[in-house]
Amino acid sequence: MPPTPVTPAVAERLAAAIAGIDAGRLSPGLRAMAETLVIDVIGLCVAARHADYIASARAGYDDAGTATVIGHERPASPAAAAFINGIAAHGEDFDDTFEGGPVHAGAVIVPAILAIAEQERLGGAETLRGLAVGVEVMCRMSLVKPKAIHKAGFHPTAVLGAIGAAAGVGAALRLPPVQFVNALGIAGSMASGIIEYLTDGASTKRLHPGWAAQSGLRAALLARAGFDGPRTVLEGPHGLLHGFANSLDGDWSRLLDGFGATWICETLAFKPYPCGTMAHPYIDCARRFAKRAVPAADIASIVCETAEGFVHRLWEPLAAKQAPPNGYAGKFSIPYCVAAAILQGDVGLDTFTDAAVADPGVRALAAKVSYVIDPDSAYPHNYTGHIRVTLSDGRIIEERQPHLRGGAREPLSKADIEAKFTLNTRYGGWSDGATRSALAVARGLFTQTIDLAALRQ
Repeated sequence: MPPTPVTPAVAERLAAAIAGIDAGRLSPGLRAMAETLVIDVIGLCVAARHADYIASARAGYDDAGTATVIGHERPASPAAAAFINGIAAHGEDFDDTFEGGPVHAGAVIVPAILAIAEQERLGGAETLRGLAVGVEVMCRMSLVKPKAIHKAGFHPTAVLGAIGAAAGVGAALRLPPVQFVNALGIAGSMASGIIEYLTDGASTKRLHPGWAAQSGLRAALLARAGFDGPRTVLEGPHGLLHGFANSLDGDWSRLLDGFGATWICETLAFKPYPCGTMAHPYIDCARRFAKRAVPAADIASIVCETAEGFVHRLWEPLAAKQAPPNGYAGKFSIPYCVAAAILQGDVGLDTFTDAAVADPGVRALAAKVSYVIDPDSAYPHNYTGHIRVTLSDGRIIEERQPHLRGGAREPLSKADIEAKFTLNTRYGGWSDGATRSALAVARGLFTQTIDLAALRQ
């Protein structure tokens, strides 16, 4: 046996911090965030339940079991339920975002925690503990080396989601520290997710949260059964940061300092539009401009100031972003989102169909949208929007959005979240009665033994 290292690894220090977390002493703000997250994820799963990619996911991962696949009568294994629910929650890109990362924690952590809580018949307190820990780990991990994972060609939600899900499930199960560290070590070898979907609008981005959710779940269960993993999985010379961010100099204090005392995940942003988060402030600007009722034919050009950090995802190659090949690709095109918002006055689920992005009028206007780099952008710590519209008569009209609506600076209200939930469940074909039953489940989730039967419809 090799000698036990003297210096605790990052995963060991994290395990020690999590061991002392008492769900009964979590702040009202954190409980409110967790409840909102569950409500949002359930609604998103219902909205996507008839989508072709969900049919494919169910057919391709058809493990029998007793876990709830939200919006479907037939249950599946816990891993399959986590996988399918994760895909559904992220499928329309309408799920939460942590602005500093950015990562989409809800689509990973909620499916993983619901699956293990249902299988193990966990109580509400342990379910809340696992959800809070999993989301917090994902959010804090995204700050260790901001933007580097994206720059290396990987999807942070996919990579960090496997670690967050393992941490959340491990916390819900109260794994002892050695097993908790092993769970993270195992999850490090399950992490994956490249961003090549940006080229042609393929559905693999939808896959990423589901894969991360089931990976973290399996990693925790493997660790509980005695399987081991490297203790230096996060910071080691061949660890997660080196492999996915091409770096060994991450700031691990952003993960560890104050863990369990300060919860940065309370600032999660909830989306008002079903598309890439960085496009949202630009949509707000475009919607304000639309109220001026300027005919599209009178618009000569639209130039947007933008952060360099997401040019390669939402702006380039510019000609392709001005004419996205399908509805899903339109979600990651600021030119398309700006044009659609100006012409329609709003952006919703129906904005991102294949027919909608092929509309000649939208394409003609999107072709007039370009960008310049803003060297003073605060991204990823703040998401801003700007459009500078030059009209054919030479007049110039500008609009600016100083922050992300739905985020910490301008959060959506409880009424906004529940209205979004109802919109999504109706889009997915649920009755008002089914919607009310699901809301009751979400609101009471952390007060009783987990029972998700009302979500199987």
